[in-house]
Amino acid sequence: MARPMWTGVLTFGLVTVPVALYTATQSHDVRFHQLQRGTSDRVRNKRVNERTGQEVEFADIVKGYEVTDGEYVIVEPDELEQISPGRSRTIDIAGFVDLADVDPIFFDRTYYLGPRGKEYQKVYALLVEALEHAGKAGLAMFAMRGKEYLTAVRSDHGLLELHTMHFADEVRDPHREVDNLPEKTTLTAQEVQTAEQLIGMLAIDWQPDAWHDTYEEQVKKLVEDKLAGRQIAVSTGPAPEATNVIDLMDALRRSLDTARKDKSHDQDQADKPPAAEPARRAHAARASHSPKQTGGKKSTSAKTTSTKATGSTKGTAAKSTSKHAGAAGKRTSATGKRQLSQLTKAELYQRATSLDIHHRSIMTRDQLQHALEQAGRPRRTAS
Repeated sequence: MARPMWTGVLTFGLVTVPVALYTATQSHDVRFHQLQRGTSDRVRNKRVNERTGQEVEFADIVKGYEVTDGEYVIVEPDELEQISPGRSRTIDIAGFVDLADVDPIFFDRTYYLGPRGKEYQKVYALLVEALEHAGKAGLAMFAMRGKEYLTAVRSDHGLLELHTMHFADEVRDPHREVDNLPEKTTLTAQEVQTAEQLIGMLAIDWQPDAWHDTYEEQVKKLVEDKLAGRQIAVSTGPAPEATNVIDLMDALRRSLDTARKDKSHDQDQADKPPAAEPARRAHAARASHSPKQTGGKKSTSAKTTSTKATGSTKGTAAKSTSKHAGAAGKRTSATGKRQLSQLTKAELYQRATSLDIHHRSIMTRDQLQHALEQAGRPRRTAS
């Protein structure tokens, strides 16, 4: 079990709950050291006086707040320590708000809050149940690691979560930050309805385990390949094109048709019984089977005739089999393309993952299909 990073008391009204705070998330970023090229020598950063170029000891460093260009107000570390908020001993909930009224942009990091002992489980469970039923979150100011946070305590799946939040002046105004936001855009009822139908057709269940950090996977694969001395191959698909405003309705209709076909194909595949052995294999087996030779006295002439006849028969069967196999191969290739065109983007992505196709996470559906078709083509060998 993990050790709590903070222990204290959660209070609301006259009710107190001794709680412990745990980190809820962890980063899996692949970390690298800085080395000098051509060596295994580590490169480290130093604090250097930019005027003299000499290294400065940590104890000789102070804080400086720039008032004008080149003019600073000096603040000593102990002066900041005197005014920094102390470590909170309590999470004192000032009030409760509807969760639906809180924009997700205000949430920052998430922590778990657990009861500090079995004897506090009942009062803890009471707060969990009450918050869950009411759909509300408790707001409180909380100091941790020398900084003060606005926090929200909510109930989720039988436990309490604490979210640190951004203050209102830390959230940027999108109309000042983002160019070309739509203001007065005229949309027809048909365009809106078709877009809503498309969203409905592409609706999926939220399954967190189905999503992975593909870049992390690629970085680890790159390290493994270089360690094993394998050649690094990079494959990229064509760049996606923006939807033409004039063709917006056409793009919506075609997207809706594709989504319907994908859904219909998924249902057909689920209902389809296991396929029998392909007829191509049965035909090839029959063609390769030699016909029976019948009766007659054994003689040199008969042997010669039999040998020639048998050789002729085998040659004809081999040619027939070869020709049939070639035609079947072409049909199989065409069938493979049709199968890829009928798969959903998620299914194409799973195939691309099994084939380790690079940059698959940023490809469109068409790019994934194209990459899979390229990967399935046999490579030409030098004669």
